[in-house]
Amino acid sequence: MHKRHRGFSSIPVFILAFVFAVSGCAVGPNYKRPTVNVPTDFRSAAGQAQQASIADLPWWEVFKDERLKGLIQTALTNNYDLRIAVSRVEQARQFVAQAHSQYLPFVNYSVASSEGRNEFAGTVSPNGGVIRGSFAAVASVAWEADVWGRIRRLNESARAQYLSTEEARRGVMLTLVSDVAQAYYQLLELELELNIARDSTDAFGQTYQLFDQRLQGGVSSILNTSRAAGARDSAAAFVPELERQIALVENQISILLGINPGPIQHSATLLDQTLPPEVPAGLPSALLERRPDLLAAEQQVRAANAQVGVAIANFFPQVGLTAFLGRASTPLSLLSSGQSNMWSLAGNLAGPIYQGGALTAQKRQAVAFWEQTRLQYEQAALNAFQEVANALISRQKFEETRVEQAKAVEDYQQSVKVSLQRYTAGKATYFEVLDAQQLLYPAEYALAQTELNQRTVIVQLYLALGGGWNLSDPQWTGGQPQGSSQKIPVP
Repeated sequence: MHKRHRGFSSIPVFILAFVFAVSGCAVGPNYKRPTVNVPTDFRSAAGQAQQASIADLPWWEVFKDERLKGLIQTALTNNYDLRIAVSRVEQARQFVAQAHSQYLPFVNYSVASSEGRNEFAGTVSPNGGVIRGSFAAVASVAWEADVWGRIRRLNESARAQYLSTEEARRGVMLTLVSDVAQAYYQLLELELELNIARDSTDAFGQTYQLFDQRLQGGVSSILNTSRAAGARDSAAAFVPELERQIALVENQISILLGINPGPIQHSATLLDQTLPPEVPAGLPSALLERRPDLLAAEQQVRAANAQVGVAIANFFPQVGLTAFLGRASTPLSLLSSGQSNMWSLAGNLAGPIYQGGALTAQKRQAVAFWEQTRLQYEQAALNAFQEVANALISRQKFEETRVEQAKAVEDYQQSVKVSLQRYTAGKATYFEVLDAQQLLYPAEYALAQTELNQRTVIVQLYLALGGGWNLSDPQWTGGQPQGSSQKIPVP
């Protein structure tokens, strides 16, 4: 009895010896970051390239408005896109746990009891037509030895997918900060335009009254008053349209905050929003280390690379050990006897011989998918360089545009003032007055739009540079210094 036991156990012992002899190798290519042609500096970057970047600053030091800080902090707590991203991270974390479980033995049990004729445990089993009961209880163990690294590659891929979702979540946080800031600045700019529309309506109304007084005095014609009334009414038509746009932007901000659409209370104006004197961009190579979308794309390449290893491992045999222990008896009266004991310890080796080219196709598919993710990563890096360069160029040109537009507004204001004085003195026609006013207010609108562009381009640059890359999660949502605004109560 003892000798038979030793001879039987030599099979799994041999399997174990084989496993330990060849374990440690993982087939497939080891990951290497794709090579990206990184420029030495960003186009239109002012001065010599330096490591420091505006992206190193936390968002609450870039956006100084206290109300805006409160809006951003509320959005980072309640926004649905961010909460959905967190759910994706949790899914990926559980995929990692599932992949890791394959390192461990799977333990299962089964229990069956029945009574009948020519059957055992519910299956057909001829017994001479005798009616009798049966019972079986078995605990089984199965374990696959990761000889070729298939499970290791699966875990590598799952972990890379998890890290990709983590970076994607941080990307949602950065984009959310950017969206709230841009919408807030747009709201302030629309209110500035609304003030211009109301001022222009009042100014055209005063011109109309002046013309009407002269008409009543018999020194002017109805053409003057009609022209002035039309200009007043055209300016007044902008007011409800701008009020409509303001309401839409307020609704947009509300949705970003995760609350029902409604007004956004604030007291600031667009011109109160100060611009940073300098916005260093840093080194282009640093983008590869801090932009969350690039980091997420790189993790996708890593995951695809590991899947190539999984596809190659499928060509090799799978080595495993199985065992079970239990009792089985029919009739039930023998259940308590030693004859009902069951146990088994076995090693197994299984591998493909001919699959009709399926395994080769799977490998080629995995390689092609890796190539796709590599190209997507390189494309994402190229787009990142473009976004930073665009923001730097735009910032420079917006400032030049603002200077000239401010001069134009000042000149047109002087023109309106002089034309009204000349008209009152009888030295100019009504056409001169209206022409001066009709040139002034579009110039004021254009200046307001440029003021908005100057502020949103800072937001875009902060986003393009991967701003806040060095912040921890608690800092993102609640790491503001003392004295900052509190989160907005959500109804």
